[in-house]
Amino acid sequence: MNHPIQSVSDIPPLIATSVVRGSEQGQSHGGVYIVDPASQTVQQMLDWDTADIDWSGRGWDRGLRGVTFHDGELYIAASDELFVYDQQFVQQRSFRNAYLKHCHEICVHKDKLYLTSTGFDSILAFDLNEQDFSWGMHIAKINGVWHAHRFDPKSNTGPSAKNRLHINNIHCDDDGLSFAGLRSKGIISLAPGGTLMEQVQLPEGIHNARLIRDGVLFNDTAANYLRFATRDGEERRFAFPTYAERELEFAAVDDSKIARQGFGRGLCVINERLVAVGSSPSTVSVFDLKSGATVFSVNFSMDIRNAIHGLEVWPYAVPGGA
Repeated sequence: MNHPIQSVSDIPPLIATSVVRGSEQGQSHGGVYIVDPASQTVQQMLDWDTADIDWSGRGWDRGLRGVTFHDGELYIAASDELFVYDQQFVQQRSFRNAYLKHCHEICVHKDKLYLTSTGFDSILAFDLNEQDFSWGMHIAKINGVWHAHRFDPKSNTGPSAKNRLHINNIHCDDDGLSFAGLRSKGIISLAPGGTLMEQVQLPEGIHNARLIRDGVLFNDTAANYLRFATRDGEERRFAFPTYAERELEFAAVDDSKIARQGFGRGLCVINERLVAVGSSPSTVSVFDLKSGATVFSVNFSMDIRNAIHGLEVWPYAVPGGA
């Protein structure tokens, strides 16, 4: 960890997406924000209440989710649609697939974009050159054994909608592809030959789990912590920010679909030392894995329903910046 932290100006700009859990037709369903710690600013770039929302099949957790980048463009997932924007957040095109449902995180590696199809216990691959869905993989655990079944996402012979594992994170690099979910109880990798292998065991109720250096990093959403555990048994826990009840909006709504305070979701690794995470109500925090300190934290909505979802380092010029 050789990245000395001098000030918030050392933290790059971040892009965050949000969903508004339990929102109704005619209300905002989340948005996209650029968070710039150096200038201490938050800009809302998209408000999802202005988009053409198809209400069929989107469930109660609406809004924008995973975000990634390719060839100078932004790819942002909604529940059942993949959107492409330019750097000024003008929509260029969008794509649907019958097997994309309740998508959470997405990831680009080389010429493929991978999407978690949470509602189908599946992962979909989108060919960035052909601009089309190219393959799908249905995942199941039967009698303690992991199984992967490839299918054609353009056919009608794919899996049925189940959501047993609640797959919510995908990571792919030169070392391979891995995923995790709320009920996967671990990080699972795709081994050569198409078999699945458990890399590490984790508790239920997690988001954004991924291997990092000599350990594992994940939002322990059920326990309201970001956790970083190493293979030699060391662990750091970072509590998500919370606020006085009187400051919260919609806190009195008695509805299981409403996000609770401290609900942790959204994570990106900035460097060997810094990690950005999201929590409810919409808050982005940057933690120092070495010192255990909170380096930066900003809240941009006290609506308890407004939950961060996707979070990445923003690689382009900050809109409106110098």
